[in-house]
Amino acid sequence: MKVGLVLSGGGTRGVAHVGVLKALEEENITITHIAGASAGAIVGALYANGTSWQEILSFFKRVSIFHIKRYARRKPGFIDSSKFYDDFLPYFEQDDFLTLQKHLYITATNLVTGKEMVFKSGNLIPSILASSAFPGIFTPVTINGALYIDGGVLNNFPVGSIETVCDTLIGSYVNRLEDITVESLQSSYQVANRAYQISLDNQSVSKLSKCDVLIAPPTISRFGIFDWRNMDTIFEIGYNEAVSKLQKLGFKGT
Repeated sequence: MKVGLVLSGGGTRGVAHVGVLKALEEENITITHIAGASAGAIVGALYANGTSWQEILSFFKRVSIFHIKRYARRKPGFIDSSKFYDDFLPYFEQDDFLTLQKHLYITATNLVTGKEMVFKSGNLIPSILASSAFPGIFTPVTINGALYIDGGVLNNFPVGSIETVCDTLIGSYVNRLEDITVESLQSSYQVANRAYQISLDNQSVSKLSKCDVLIAPPTISRFGIFDWRNMDTIFEIGYNEAVSKLQKLGFKGT
């Protein structure tokens, strides 16, 4: 049976996906196809290559984003996306989709044409970097002469990439929009984060029902997209929600 896993973007909230992977493994659920955007592309690519959830969690904790060595020079962005290439390289036998153990689909946004691009072959690491290049913060990534940024801009929950080739779809969605108070919008960062969540939720909500199993933690929205201090908590939220949903549905592997 072909079981697909759809992983949304969401910055640091994407660490919740790693908790989902742990729960899936405990239920002996084997994933054959993965579609991911942004943070979901990072988690998905590492998992598609056979990297354990423990190692993926360690990767997020180890790789520092806002470090002086990452700063961009003469490029449109604060952080140079290309400077993360060497962080991914040790995890892959070759920089190629063909070496992966699972089918992987990564979405990115063509900055010039405004069209979505789904990468599923060719060089792997540039595709990951492009999909997770949050606009305005990370520099765009050039692939085959075209400029790409965050896949979440156009398709933050890329169900369509694998829905026709899988018998069962599992979705991990970390941008669930919750009610908040005016008092929680007191800084420019809080306003920007809320606006980002609204945008992601608006484009994704119609796709959620396509999943046979949807894991969407209701409390995840209180964490920002760059909330690196709470990764362990975010991981646990993803894990606990996945365990609860899988048990409720009686969904198990073979």
